[in-house]
Amino acid sequence: MPTKRRGLFIVLEGIDGSGKTTQARNLVRRLRRRGFETSFFREPTRGRFGREIRRLAVRAGSATPARELALFVSDRKENVARNIGPALEAGRVVVLDRYYFSTMAYQGAKGLDVGRIRRLNEAFAIAPDLVIVLDVDARAGLARIAGRKRRDGLFEREDYLVRVRRIFRGLRGPGVVHLDGRRDRRAVGRAIWSCVEALLPPRPRMSLGGRLRSPR
Repeated sequence: MPTKRRGLFIVLEGIDGSGKTTQARNLVRRLRRRGFETSFFREPTRGRFGREIRRLAVRAGSATPARELALFVSDRKENVARNIGPALEAGRVVVLDRYYFSTMAYQGAKGLDVGRIRRLNEAFAIAPDLVIVLDVDARAGLARIAGRKRRDGLFEREDYLVRVRRIFRGLRGPGVVHLDGRRDRRAVGRAIWSCVEALLPPRPRMSLGGRLRSPR
């Protein structure tokens, strides 16, 4: 999707329990501490389609894979138009927790054609500069989220997550990086920062008045 982008677009992906949300939030804090204007978004969003996805996710079998796909695509179109695109045009660093790669993995693991899902999304989605896939096995991922108050019956089954993980592990392309999510949280964070830092523009400097100014 064409956009007058000036910012940097980073996506974190992985199965449930991979640690991506924790790492995404840590990355946002680190970027902001270093003076980069940063926006953090998640999918599904809190918009009307995202709320419907979450409602259906409480109970397995509440929606067909095709219905899920349609909801995710609609939610993503809104997110791109209202949040991601404007933030990039403003020159911000955008960190996104899940994108269409998750749709490929989760709906693909339910039998939908992964290539078709990708084409459908890439017809409108803004291409990320960096996609970080945190890899953990399904059993370890489920063990990490065992204490969640709200469980997503639609997506959190070990046999299903094994298939989801397989699709994630097969993702390839420019800017796609796979990291071992089983390592210590701080080690994973350092590995993510190493990937991100290489893409960042010159670090903003502080003026005498304490305001950020762009390097000349």
